[in-house]
Amino acid sequence: MANSASARKSARQAAQRRLVNTGLRSAYRTAVKSVRKAVAEGNVETAKTAFRTASSVIDRIADKKIVHKNKAARHKSRLSAAVKAIAAA
Repeated sequence: MANSASARKSARQAAQRRLVNTGLRSAYRTAVKSVRKAVAEGNVETAKTAFRTASSVIDRIADKKIVHKNKAARHKSRLSAAVKAIAAA
């Protein structure tokens, strides 16, 4: 348990940040799943629009350092390749 006033405040802030970060991470996973689902169905237009929104979410979460920038770039790259593959087919 936090003993000093500053430690108690820090614990409150950490708990609040954890809640916010959990929500953002959930939005990130949902965005990635929506792109993968559209790719699996072979729906090109839906996949393209889902990828655009997912890219925005991925960039936002990487800027806030909730996920590492390299992980975000890797996910965007793989999603982009998947969307391009079904567009070409």
